[in-house]
Parts: sequence; C-alpha cells; structure tokens
Amino acid sequence: MILYNVTVILDEEIQQEYLEWLKQKHVPEVMKLSGFASSRILKVLDSPNEGVTYCIQYVADSREQYDNYLQHHAPALRNSFPETFTNKFVVYRSLMEYVN
Repeated sequence: MILYNVTVILDEEIQQEYLEWLKQKHVPEVMKLSGFASSRILKVLDSPNEGVTYCIQYVADSREQYDNYLQHHAPALRNSFPETFTNKFVVYRSLMEYVN
C-alpha cells in the first residue's frame, strides 16, 4: 500500500476558508477521480513553521494506482485552488510505502 501525503502550510488568514474548501470540495473530488482507498486530514500541532499546517493523506492500493492519479488527474486538481488562496500557502508532497 502507498501513502500519498500532502503537507500544506497556510497563512492564518485563510485557514478556515481553506479547511472548508478542502473538506467540501477538494478531498471529495480527489477521492472520486483517483480511486484512492481512503483519505484523512490532520492538523499539525507542533509545526516549526509560521502559519497553520495541515497534512492531507491518501491511501492507494498500489503504486500503479497512484501513478494513474498523478498522470491523469493531479495536474488539473493541483490547479483548482481558488484564487483567494494564491500566494498564501506552500505545499510539500511525499510518497511513502507501508512496511510490514
């Protein structure tokens, strides 16, 4: 299994609007298009960064499923952020594999 982690560091002024957009629009859209098995949103409590940090995690059954998402859906979804968020967040993405 693969864990796709998206860490977002936000300006505090957009935190509430971003979280609502994330829960109501973005994550459901990613889940619908990607076929990921599950998702979750976490707030980082001890971030060394200024602003507010969230991690959005998606679980894929295989690397192929993640690669398909990356090739066919990620570019459009990454460009779907509302303009009100422009220059008010930083995103870091990482891919991890479960180890038994």
